[in-house]
Amino acid sequence: MSAQPRGPVIALAQSPFASMQPLPLQAVRLKDRFWAPRLQTNRSVTLPSQIQRCEETGRIDNFRRASGKKQIDFQGIYFNDSDVYKLLEAIAYAIGYEPDANLEDQMEAIIAEIAAAQQPDGYLNTYFMFDRAKDRFANLRDMHEIYCAGHLFQAAVAHYRATGRTNLLDVAKRYADLLYTKFGPNGRPGACGHPEAEMALVELARTTGEARYLELARCMVEARGRGVLGGSPYHQDHLPFVEQREFVGHAVRHLYLASGATDIVLETGDQAYLAALDALWQDLVQHKLYITGGVGSRYEGEAFGAPYELPDDRAYAETCANIALVMWCYRLLHLKGDPIYADIMERALYNGVLSGISLDGEHYFYPNPLADRGGHRRQKWFGCACCPPNIARLLASLPGYFASTNRQNQLYLHLYAQSEIRFPTPEGDVHLRVNTNYPWEGLIEIEVLSAPAHTTALFLRIPQWATEATLLCNGDASAETALPTPGSYAKVTLNGAPATIRLELPMPIEWTQSHPHVQNHYQKVALVRGPVVYCLEQSDHPNTDPWDILLPHDTTFTPEHRPDLLNGVTVLIGRGVALNRERWAGKLYVPYRPYETSHLVTITAIPYYAWANREAGPMTVWLPIL
Repeated sequence: MSAQPRGPVIALAQSPFASMQPLPLQAVRLKDRFWAPRLQTNRSVTLPSQIQRCEETGRIDNFRRASGKKQIDFQGIYFNDSDVYKLLEAIAYAIGYEPDANLEDQMEAIIAEIAAAQQPDGYLNTYFMFDRAKDRFANLRDMHEIYCAGHLFQAAVAHYRATGRTNLLDVAKRYADLLYTKFGPNGRPGACGHPEAEMALVELARTTGEARYLELARCMVEARGRGVLGGSPYHQDHLPFVEQREFVGHAVRHLYLASGATDIVLETGDQAYLAALDALWQDLVQHKLYITGGVGSRYEGEAFGAPYELPDDRAYAETCANIALVMWCYRLLHLKGDPIYADIMERALYNGVLSGISLDGEHYFYPNPLADRGGHRRQKWFGCACCPPNIARLLASLPGYFASTNRQNQLYLHLYAQSEIRFPTPEGDVHLRVNTNYPWEGLIEIEVLSAPAHTTALFLRIPQWATEATLLCNGDASAETALPTPGSYAKVTLNGAPATIRLELPMPIEWTQSHPHVQNHYQKVALVRGPVVYCLEQSDHPNTDPWDILLPHDTTFTPEHRPDLLNGVTVLIGRGVALNRERWAGKLYVPYRPYETSHLVTITAIPYYAWANREAGPMTVWLPIL
């Protein structure tokens, strides 16, 4: 096993069925005005505040209790260990991207507490200590032991890749070896009621070279549908995985399971798994995906609903589920190389994920509704605090999502931001400079400063919404680059010489409709520009309830950048009309006649991710057409 300091988010260099592999985290240096400030806020505000919350709520003290350093009661929910592990993973990504001695010292201190709590046989879960030790692995369905272990494994891999140190990786391996003994091919069938460990075990196998961890991940996937979790659809135990064709039950769990199964396919090429994944994907994008990239429509069980069950004000769309979708898209993208996965990944990142954290970096959404009367506000923490460290680790790892290479030494750009991309190859460095104001503007200029002759091509993602994209290389609109196809990667041939590439992605303001079976969306549209979904918020319409605003068919919108609003956003300005509500004064129902309007309204639509950062008030994404 060789150290991989500042390695990729998922290491696919030796994965035989990967069509591409992500660049190391540090290869993409973000220098833009959109993501780079968020990464800095994550480092300077979010991570320190989460360390403090984990101390204040006893999450780290639970490890001290388990090691005997403190004589206290267990504090919080039985799966609280997982929050600490996700936080460690986030810190590891952050210092792998940009060293920070203070964060690193705090991380190592927490790791020391974790290592001291591990039991002689490798077991590590602070809830099942002392008098509860007799109940270890007795209730896999509900008690999240293997789920917590999965987050430990992911933190250990990230820590190892960031620092080259094995102190947390050794802890993870000892626990994984215990799980292999108990639930591997010679143990009893077993899987966690909350999938997560499957993808973590595959990454542990990639990092250590130990094939048994991949084997264990497969055992856990294939234990489902055999009744080990009571046959519950909520826990994805209703059918063997290879027979699953629709997303059901708890949204985060099923998406984590799909991510783990995709990791297995990346290593094995299993066609039955792949068929299940393809069917699940079609179910998601055709029936169960919010326009924001949110997933999971029901508060009850944090679950997927029926096809087209996508309520707005009762949308659950948990931040963790939206992050899980990004993780799954990322794996499918590297398996198949199809840009549709990058399109959906981008939609979720800019909308359903980013809405989960406030602009100040220390308040969070758990659900992410698409309409609200003003009562839904971000909180500093939760009793069940899975979402805050989850979004912290995604933001910290985000540079690793931008670009990949394939085995022909060709470079793919999936996401766009002002940045420098540089990484070594045996024949010399590849060095690109990306100049853009994306997502507010669609012009992307790429300077190829150096590219060895063996780096034969650059592939640029053309989003599905970019219907009139143009592409020039050194001022030449060749047949290869002139009219790139939406929903594809446009190929630019490189010859080892410096080059200048100009990609223009027009960003018209799209009025987007949903399927007519989505209730309450008939004769409504959502405003979308580029990757950004927009909404109306009370703060911008002081004299009109946003729920009362209607769009005449001839309404036009103009984008206008406002650097002083909500940390700098492009808003959409248009003219609408307000519903006359006098007919309903003191009434719930009235005889039908066409709706009447009362006054014109200047509409200011803001990016959905930025709502609820000002005073409370109504918000809506979907707007009725007059």
